[in-house]
Amino acid sequence: MTDEELVHLFKTGANSNYAFNLIVEKHQEKLYWMINRIIQNHDDTDDVLQNVFIKAWKALPKFREDASLYTWLYRIAANESFTFVKKNRKHIYTSIDDSTVYSKSHFDEPNEIEIIKKLNAAIATLPEKQRLVFHLKYFEEKKYEQISQILGTSVGGLKASYHHAVKKIESFLSTD
Repeated sequence: MTDEELVHLFKTGANSNYAFNLIVEKHQEKLYWMINRIIQNHDDTDDVLQNVFIKAWKALPKFREDASLYTWLYRIAANESFTFVKKNRKHIYTSIDDSTVYSKSHFDEPNEIEIIKKLNAAIATLPEKQRLVFHLKYFEEKKYEQISQILGTSVGGLKASYHHAVKKIESFLSTD
């Protein structure tokens, strides 16, 4: 079923639980990984993801469908992730031993794995918002307009955040 069909099924009330379970099933993995890239802890990511779906359940009856369902869920997930980070005030770093956190594909060469580990470490030094913008633009290859809808930020602000993130990563990678 399409997202539009699922939202309609949810809003009609007859099959709300079923429709919401399908929505969760369809979007939970993508949302999990997006949240995990900000929070970088499995247990905390699970907690935030649960909060995202609780908020979505409560707000879905009033969902106006101005944006796609996924964009709406993604925005809730980003906001919940940032709130979690601010509330906990702890530095969250990517484990540089996990060479799969930020990789576009599987690498077998030891040199490539080391490069990915260093990239992971560089990305972990970014502020949360820059990390998310970098992830959306570079790894998910989203257009600035899509990211703007997801994060509720201007395209100009996103371009600046991405530019600063790239410069910080380049600087980190050039020091060795």
